Amino acid sequence: MEVDFRNIKVIGFDADDTLWVNETYFRETEERFAELLEGYETKNKIDQELFKTEMKNLDTYGYGVKSFVLSMIESALDLSNNKISQETIAEILELGKKMIAHPVELLDGVEEVLEKLVDKYRLIVLTKGDLLDQERKLEKSGISKYFHHVEVLSDKKEDNYKNLLEHLEIQTDEFLMIGNSLKSDILPIVNIGAQAIHIPFHTTWAHEMVKDAEKINGHLKLNSLTEVLKYLDN
Repeated sequence: MEVDFRNIKVIGFDADDTLWVNETYFRETEERFAELLEGYETKNKIDQELFKTEMKNLDTYGYGVKSFVLSMIESALDLSNNKISQETIAEILELGKKMIAHPVELLDGVEEVLEKLVDKYRLIVLTKGDLLDQERKLEKSGISKYFHHVEVLSDKKEDNYKNLLEHLEIQTDEFLMIGNSLKSDILPIVNIGAQAIHIPFHTTWAHEMVKDAEKINGHLKLNSLTEVLKYLDN
């Protein structure tokens, strides 16, 4: 795809699985959760029911580790017909605490890219998730100094982006979004007339999957964050 980023003044970065590792830890916790519930159902059934519960609870709890933990507890109660032990509930809570306390693992090239772009563009973070957890990760990451603004959104739909850009006085044709999710970081941005770069992560949450993803265009797809420097560091 031919791109022209000459008008870009502001670059938005997704956080989870764009700046640092995130989904990997959710998958690992799902595996441990299935082990805890193996006496009640098959792993496949446990995975399916947990996902259904997460989807049902999104409007109530939002995104992030805390929402995930509440959904695990609810699923455990449902799958066990309310027979799950207090000890297992305590283990589920501990799984969540370990996720929150996990060291932040930056993806390859993140700081290099930010260092080279920060003096040429206004850099902002646009992410979903729990506010406290995302603020904590950004602080622990050591890269907060590169960003002019950080916004933790309740969701990433067209209206969310439109309202934020308007609030921050950012012109749509001067904005570029970089992220790993076609559903949250790319499609809404393209639909409002801004530009986007898709950098897939090796694993994607089922909720972020997009049907016929290979047919979606209107954006630039790269293999790594460092590749953006070919287009922006000039």
